Amino acid sequence: MRVVFTKGPGTSYDISVHRETGAALAPRNGPGGHPYLPHDLVHFLVEAEAGIGLGVYGRLAAGDNGLFWPADPAERNKAARRRKSKPVQPSPQARADMARSEELAGIAVPVWEVRRGHAKTLPAYVRADELPPVVDRIVTRLDEHADRWHALPVGGSIELTW
Repeated sequence: MRVVFTKGPGTSYDISVHRETGAALAPRNGPGGHPYLPHDLVHFLVEAEAGIGLGVYGRLAAGDNGLFWPADPAERNKAARRRKSKPVQPSPQARADMARSEELAGIAVPVWEVRRGHAKTLPAYVRADELPPVVDRIVTRLDEHADRWHALPVGGSIELTW
């Protein structure tokens, strides 16, 4: 699966997902908010580095639509009817993977910000002496992409493979 993050004005961005399993998905806007690390790019890197198989991107690769919708209007209507008639509840493992992705993203970004000098201290919920080992690897991945993202012009993109 290919995921393309395209920079918009300010901290806005779009995400396009091109996958082999499931309906073709329409691009969507990301929540923005960070000039170096778009939220959805952070989750991609967290899930890839931590081996989280049923987070946002693992589920998308497996055919789930997640927060996206099918590009084809007929497929979109079919998916909406299916969701309405049989709401799909994530498995316990998928819920645990999503929670782990959120937890690691919530730790790794402030650690990256402190290490790069964008923040002076870690938030109270992050203890530098109790960081899981995977956080250092995630922060390295964030570092590999942050300056590249920040330097992109509006309309420029980063493509990653899941």
